[in-house]
Amino acid sequence: MTTASTAITSSAPTGQRTEEQELAELQRVHGPALFHFLLGLTFGDRQRAEDLLQETLVRAWQHPEAFGGPYESMRPWLFTVGRRLAIDARRSRQARPAEVSDGVLAATPSTGDHTESSAAAIDVRAAVRSLSAEHQAVLVQIYFRGLGVNEAAEVLGIPPGTVKSRSHYALRALGRALPGYAGAQAA
Repeated sequence: MTTASTAITSSAPTGQRTEEQELAELQRVHGPALFHFLLGLTFGDRQRAEDLLQETLVRAWQHPEAFGGPYESMRPWLFTVGRRLAIDARRSRQARPAEVSDGVLAATPSTGDHTESSAAAIDVRAAVRSLSAEHQAVLVQIYFRGLGVNEAAEVLGIPPGTVKSRSHYALRALGRALPGYAGAQAA
């Protein structure tokens, strides 16, 4: 910005200040303080602070009426604009989904091998078959069909309290029937 404004200022008539000269003077006088302020708002991220500084100066250039305001200094206006830009940038970053690093992708299990899930499904089916007919009926209604306690009670023709107690005891019996459950519970 300073090289472009230097080239432009040399062609301006003496005694008259151009917008570029005023903007260059604004950057010279207030730029360092504004940069350090923005650096604090970006938690030390120099690149973001520099981007916000440039955007703040662009806003000053787009609003020349701010130069002729009743202020002794443009600094409060610049700091307010810079702070609002920093807040907007932070909000837009938070609104976007977080980026996934390569480490997370490497730790994600492969979906190619379904052996473990198939074996687990066989074990669950065998464990459910080992339950009494009443316990099986309650589990089917609540967990496989997704009904609530009151809905399952209506379908089965029993009180809601009975559905709750049967599901409780059925889950305990199911846990005991599944291989490896006792070891996982003790850990």
